Amino acid sequence: MKKTLLLCFIHGFKGGESTFGDNYAFTEHLRQLVAADLPNINVNVVVYPKYETRGDLGECVARFRDWLMNKVIDLEVAAGTSSPTIDPSVRVILVGHSMGGIVAAETAIELSSDKPIHGSTDPAVEDPKLDHRTADSAPLHRPPSPSSLMFPYIQGVLGFDTPYLGIAPAVFAHGVEGHYATASAALSQLSSLTSLLGAKGAQAQSNATTQKRQIAALPAPEKKEEQQRNNGSAWGNWGKIAMVAGAAAAAAAGGAAAYYNRDQITQSVSWATSHLEFVGVLYRREELRRRVAYMVRLNNDLGVGFGNFYTRLGRAAGSKEVSMVGTVMGNERTFCVLPKKDPAGDWREAINDKAKDEVTAHISMFDLKDNPGYTKMAHDARDMIVKWLQNDWYESSNGDVIRA
Repeated sequence: MKKTLLLCFIHGFKGGESTFGDNYAFTEHLRQLVAADLPNINVNVVVYPKYETRGDLGECVARFRDWLMNKVIDLEVAAGTSSPTIDPSVRVILVGHSMGGIVAAETAIELSSDKPIHGSTDPAVEDPKLDHRTADSAPLHRPPSPSSLMFPYIQGVLGFDTPYLGIAPAVFAHGVEGHYATASAALSQLSSLTSLLGAKGAQAQSNATTQKRQIAALPAPEKKEEQQRNNGSAWGNWGKIAMVAGAAAAAAAGGAAAYYNRDQITQSVSWATSHLEFVGVLYRREELRRRVAYMVRLNNDLGVGFGNFYTRLGRAAGSKEVSMVGTVMGNERTFCVLPKKDPAGDWREAINDKAKDEVTAHISMFDLKDNPGYTKMAHDARDMIVKWLQNDWYESSNGDVIRA
């Protein structure tokens, strides 16, 4: 029987038809590249419906897991697999852009352990006898042993500019340098945004002292009557809210407020709160680290691939250094916080010599005309996936083609 590798693409925050290139061109391009190098198996593509990566991360993962399971079951039925949970004919590579990569990793963790990272507690946090500190260099509690009886079976998790360790603070610093005066006009609206984040466990309040110090550096907020003229609502001007949110929480959130910009947030409060809730996972630094640590163990114990292509600005970007909350940001400009000492899988840079800022590089990864490094990135991604398939499951594949 000829087995099937399913490349499952997951949109990031507010992803749409153009996320993976016009009409999902990158998904088919990568499929063709992988299929050419893995002739023993079928290589199929599915794309998770747009705008579904939202709301509480746990609920988002549950929806995605059910959707993926149905897709894989259909393929297993078509193949006539006698025991898909013990000897599956289908394995999956989860390919996520931006926050979609966090959905992918959390899904792989749940399928292999039934113990999600999101919303859980690390025993090292609760037991003072364990050597655990909150600094990035602190040791992590060893993740639980994964189970090989996954269904669907995840062969690898491949992120594209996924902020597995948070968004680089320089993303915000470079983006708003010199614009604090504009941001200050919306300070009176900050309480509405902060309460939403706090209600969903975004942990924005955890660094209240730092936030107060940052806010104190700004001019006084606008008067009440001026706020009322701002479309009659505390949610009236999304651009200003975004800037204020970032100014208040950049140090604590590692620049997560970069997601809150007027091109991404609509005037719908229900829509906005759902997405703010989803992006709130970037505030949980220990949770981010534990998620990466588990994926590394999943790779070591079961051979499940884990990689991330992160954008780095090239020749078109300035090399200036700016300061933010007393810290000087370097001139190596990336969208993601990069791993330092702890193992974090296979991280590879995807340089964009045309983009002038980190967010532009982030959203144009799969656009051939706006990313001169597109072809190299696609071939490097192909090589990474092919490497993950050098195993007995692939070598035992043969026979008739299975159509999706």
